[in-house]
Amino acid sequence: LRDNRIELVRASWHELSISVSDVSLSDEGQYTCSLFTMPVKTSKAFLTVLGVPEKPQITGFTSPVMEGERMQLTCKTSGSKPAADIRWFKNDKEVKDVKYLKEEDANRKTFTVSSTLDFLADRNDDGAVVSCRVDHESLNSTPQIAMQVLEIHYTPLVKIISSNSWPEEGQSIILTCESKGKPVPEPVLWTKDGGELPDPERMVVNGRVLSISFLNKTDNGTYRCEAKNPIGRNSTEYVLIVHDVFNTLLPTTVIPSLTTATVTTTVALTSTTTSAAGISTRDPNALAGQTGPDHALIGGIVAVVVFVTLCSIILLGRYLARHKGTYLTNEAKGAEDAPDADTAIINAEGSQVNAEEKKEYFI
Repeated sequence: LRDNRIELVRASWHELSISVSDVSLSDEGQYTCSLFTMPVKTSKAFLTVLGVPEKPQITGFTSPVMEGERMQLTCKTSGSKPAADIRWFKNDKEVKDVKYLKEEDANRKTFTVSSTLDFLADRNDDGAVVSCRVDHESLNSTPQIAMQVLEIHYTPLVKIISSNSWPEEGQSIILTCESKGKPVPEPVLWTKDGGELPDPERMVVNGRVLSISFLNKTDNGTYRCEAKNPIGRNSTEYVLIVHDVFNTLLPTTVIPSLTTATVTTTVALTSTTTSAAGISTRDPNALAGQTGPDHALIGGIVAVVVFVTLCSIILLGRYLARHKGTYLTNEAKGAEDAPDADTAIINAEGSQVNAEEKKEYFI
């Protein structure tokens, strides 16, 4: 062997060793060792040289990419022997659906390997790291990696967040419009029912925040938040319903008063008085433990009192009607036809002389 890269390391009757530095693919082949004895002894060995793959490169990426566009990224490496293996990853998660292509180099000893990743750009891929990893036995378990950070542009995504889930009259509410897009959206636009905000004094816009103070029923309606960027615009709506103020009524205790009914009847000639007192249907002390008025009981008491009063008035009226007029006793007989009072007295006395007995009738 006549090569400065080949050096004899050891020589004896039993062993012959050489070393080859700066190995190249041209060093691959069959080597023969001969021992010149009688007879000559020979031994052969085949040297295989591995082709180390070059550092991979990712092509096909243009920045930025619009959402919905198709992307084709190609990872390529050359000089591998045998052919290297290429694998794709997106944020450390392997992507299986790829195309693989292997081509033999001009020296007919090494290979050029390429792999293509094909997908639609999505807003969730913005900022994702796509990596191409080359595995080969010559790399001693240390793969070669090429990386590419994706930049995806997309229209704004809009969402309204309310500070009050049950707004009531007189309260305040804050509506926050959250918008996310790339490029960053411009300041948002607030509208109500398709027009401008009707009361700028109470409805204050500060950036993405809409504050409404002293809510009332006129504030009911649909509030729209719109955001836009150079890619497009988007909006979302919030329906505001202002509720009546909710009052909580505390339980009360009502103690009915005692009721007394009195009926008095007076008749000429004789007087008779009848009274009904102390008509009490409930003990007020018995109501101390109740939490509310007994409307049925009170109504019953009032109805009884009214009924008793009406019956008493009717009976008194009928009684007075029957006893209205002039009433004479037997002592006054004969005096009714007298022309004057003196004659009436004389006639009455005369009648008393002739009368066998005096009787007085009470009706």
